[in-house]
Amino acid sequence: MENKELENNAQNYDASQIQVLEGLEAVRKRPGMYIGSTSEQGLHHLVWEIVDNSIDEALAGFATKIDVIIEEDNSITVIDNGRGIPVDIQEKTGRPAVETVFTVLHAGGKFGGGSYKVSGGLHGVGSSVVNALSTSLDVKVYKNGHIYFQEYKRGQVVDDLKIIGDTDRRGTEVHFVPDPTIFKETTVFNFDTLATRVRELAFLNRGLKITIEDKRKGQEQQREYHYEGGICSYVEFLNDEKEVLFEPPIYCEGEQNNITIEVAMQYTSGYQSKILSFANNIHTYEGGMHESGFKSALTRVINNYARRQKMIKENDDKLMGEDVREGLTAVISIKHPEPQFEGQTKTKLGNSEVRSVTDRLFAEAFDKFLMENPNVAKKVVEKALLATKARLAAKRAREATRKKNELEISNLPGKLADCSSREAEKCELFIVEGDSAGGSAKQGRDRNYQAILPIRGKILNVEKATLDKILANEEIRSLFTAMGTGFGKDFDVEKARYHKLVIMTDADVDGAHIRILLLTLFYRYMRPLVEKGYVYIAQPPLYGVKQGKNITYVPSGKDAEDQLQQVLQSLPKTPKPIVQRYKGLGEMDEDQLWETTMDPEHRAMARVTIDDAEEANRIFEMLMGDQVEPRRQFIEENAHYATIDI
Repeated sequence: MENKELENNAQNYDASQIQVLEGLEAVRKRPGMYIGSTSEQGLHHLVWEIVDNSIDEALAGFATKIDVIIEEDNSITVIDNGRGIPVDIQEKTGRPAVETVFTVLHAGGKFGGGSYKVSGGLHGVGSSVVNALSTSLDVKVYKNGHIYFQEYKRGQVVDDLKIIGDTDRRGTEVHFVPDPTIFKETTVFNFDTLATRVRELAFLNRGLKITIEDKRKGQEQQREYHYEGGICSYVEFLNDEKEVLFEPPIYCEGEQNNITIEVAMQYTSGYQSKILSFANNIHTYEGGMHESGFKSALTRVINNYARRQKMIKENDDKLMGEDVREGLTAVISIKHPEPQFEGQTKTKLGNSEVRSVTDRLFAEAFDKFLMENPNVAKKVVEKALLATKARLAAKRAREATRKKNELEISNLPGKLADCSSREAEKCELFIVEGDSAGGSAKQGRDRNYQAILPIRGKILNVEKATLDKILANEEIRSLFTAMGTGFGKDFDVEKARYHKLVIMTDADVDGAHIRILLLTLFYRYMRPLVEKGYVYIAQPPLYGVKQGKNITYVPSGKDAEDQLQQVLQSLPKTPKPIVQRYKGLGEMDEDQLWETTMDPEHRAMARVTIDDAEEANRIFEMLMGDQVEPRRQFIEENAHYATIDI
């Protein structure tokens, strides 16, 4: 029977079964192919496709201002003061050019090289794709003294292009409403997500003014971004809460074979490096040839300078790349007429010629800068020499750590109480503050899949420590070994022995501090755990309200006091309810700890994500770094949220 069915299907497989999707139907059928996904990320991608067209006008020297507006109904308007999309008849389609741009895939000024020397955007299909995935879209073109208008519904033209008024303005205004049948997860735009990218675009396009406004009721706000310093201002922004070795940032630019290169860089007193690279305004998260060229030139130029100045001897080993990048903040921005993007997420620049161009142009400018600024050059080399010493010390410490038998961790007093399962995806490691809470957690856990690692006090602040000092810390070493992943550049997330790493600390100021210290460690040296969603924060209750044999728990949080009052009001007055405030996890017995915080059936846990890595990076640096003033300001602004036990 099965074979006969297959035979019939094979015979009936003819031209009638080949589906041809007309116009923008293909986009609506397979939206993920064009915007990556139909999740919140894909929703915001619609905005960037339209904004990128306005950015192209700025890159070509015609637009100086772009406005992005979230309207009251959660739709989007993007306005620029560029030349305005052409409105005359496009020869191939016989329709106005603006209509062609919004209704035909791969139509626009980005193709053929006639309109734009370089252009942003990943695919070059922006306007038509946004139109296809919107319930409605309308465009106004301010051009030739007139206002031209056209409206579309789900990609289809509603009426011919028409003149609706006169104006002395020029530019383009696009308004669209995302289609909820496509974006089923959400059609609500996140102001902060949009503002972060808008700010980034303003940094990358020197002199361009970009505003973003939220008109939604109760959320009204507006921001304007305008940086005459371009990527130099970007580096200063990234280092705003750090101690820098020199000011202003080093800046160099150059052009070769129609490829323009910009680099801005500055060293800080810290140990982390941050290199952001961009190609045609696209953030190349995975790096690429421009980043490789920059790194090789940086290492070579600093080594050559150090040898010329006899700061390192001829027989000494040369400074390594990681040495010269310690404490470095750099932004690399290139503009290329034909960028090639590779990698899993198409955010790696693959043009091989870019490496040599970046290397040569940056090396020439940087070498000249060092020769002309000997005081700065000396600080840069001395920073790299100190990094070399720390690297060699860390290497010795790492080798010593590797020699230790992994089982030693289990044998340390009060350390790892492992689970019996070896299926990492089912296993959970609870990092518990203090021996008392650790004892309750060990007694209350499910030994099959829950492991307990108690830590004593506050671990080392890794934001202020070199790797050799970090590896000398017993608590951190225990954690690295227990997870089995290694750390830093040797980190391998596939070796994780637990797929849930749960921070379980007291619901007080000290507990919050320990959480921040642990999160800083994970973010800096075990970051893939966070990116994979393996890191969680336990939510132990702040109050227990006992009435007779029944206990109602109130979770910690800003509204804990309000929730407590609601619980008390809901109970009968007899017997009199007894309120217990849990100042620490150790005040709960093993049954209570299991029931409230560890039992998968009842517990609440917050998964730690990195929605905005740059903002997270700034927060860690502000809270855990050397600069006192930003931290004091943060405390003053947020002190009223703290609950203090006196």
